[in-house]
Amino acid sequence: MGVCQSTEEQESAQKSQAIDKAIEEDSRAFRRDCKILLLGGGESGKSTIVKQMKIIHQNGYTKEEMLAFRPTIYKNTIDSVQALVMGIRGLGLEWEKPQNKDVAERLMSIGIGYDGTFKLTPEIAHDIKSIFDDGAAKVAIDRSNEFYLLDSASYFFSEITRIGSTDYTPSEQDILRARVKTTGIAETRFTMGQLQIHMFDVGGQRSERRKWIHCFEAVTSIIFCVALSEYDQVLLEESTQNRMAESLTLFESVINSRWFLRTSIILFLNKIDLFKDKLIKNPLENYYPEYKGGPDWNKAAKFILWRFTQKNRARLNIYPQ
Repeated sequence: MGVCQSTEEQESAQKSQAIDKAIEEDSRAFRRDCKILLLGGGESGKSTIVKQMKIIHQNGYTKEEMLAFRPTIYKNTIDSVQALVMGIRGLGLEWEKPQNKDVAERLMSIGIGYDGTFKLTPEIAHDIKSIFDDGAAKVAIDRSNEFYLLDSASYFFSEITRIGSTDYTPSEQDILRARVKTTGIAETRFTMGQLQIHMFDVGGQRSERRKWIHCFEAVTSIIFCVALSEYDQVLLEESTQNRMAESLTLFESVINSRWFLRTSIILFLNKIDLFKDKLIKNPLENYYPEYKGGPDWNKAAKFILWRFTQKNRARLNIYPQ
C-alpha cells in the first residue's frame, strides 16, 4: 500500500506542477489576476485538483479541517459497501463465506443522516473488512463497470481498520480520495508566484451544468477534467449512458461555445493508475472498435486524447496534461 500511495502522490505532484506551469504561461498576457474554470463530468477529478492546490499553495489542511472530512469519508465508505453488496446481488454472485449474507444485511440496514453524527465504529469496520475479503466482493469489484461503484471504494475498504479506529483522523490521501458532490459554484483563491488565482469548481452532474456558461465568459483558462478510467463506466444519473461518451459530448459543447472563443483549454487527463489496470481486464477495443493499440496505456491515452481534439471545431488552443 505504501508503494501504491507513493506512486499516486508522485503522479499527483507531477500533474499539479504541469497545471501550475500551464496556468502561469497562459496568464502572462493578462494582469496578475487569473480566473480559472474547472469543468468536467461528475467524478472526473475536479475537486481533487482544488484539494491539491490547497495542499501545495495554501499550506495544506489544519487538523480541524482534516477532522471535518471524517463524516464525508464515513459516508463514502458506507455508500460504497452498500453499492458493492447491491452489485454482488445484481450479478447473482454467491458469498464465499455464508456468514457474510448476514453481515451484508447488517451493513445494508445502516442509515446515515446529514447531521455529521454518524460514527463508523470498529464493529462496522470489521463487517466491511469481512465483505471486502470475500471472493464474491473481489469478482464484483473486477466487474464494477456493470454497476455504479465509487472509484475510491477499494481504497477505503483497504484502509477500513484505520478508518474505523476510535481516534481516526483523515490523512491527506484520504481527503484527496473523498468524494463530495459539488453543487453550485465553489471558489478557491490562492497565490502562485506573482499571480492571484481564482479557481471556480462547478457541479459535474447533469442537473448542475445549466449554471455554468453564463457566469464565466471572462475566465482566463478552462481546465477540463477527463477521467481516463471512465471509458467502461456508466453515469450515476443514467445507468445506460457511458461516462466517456457523456464527457465527450460535454467537452464538445464547451470548446465550441461562443462564450469561450478567447479562452484556452487545459485538457487534464486524470486517473491514469486506474486506467492502466482496467486496460488489461477490460480492453478499450470493447468500447472503441477502431482503437488498435492493445493494452498499451500510452497508446490508449493518446487515442482518447485524439477523440477529444476531434471535437474542437472552433480550433481553440488545447494544452493536454
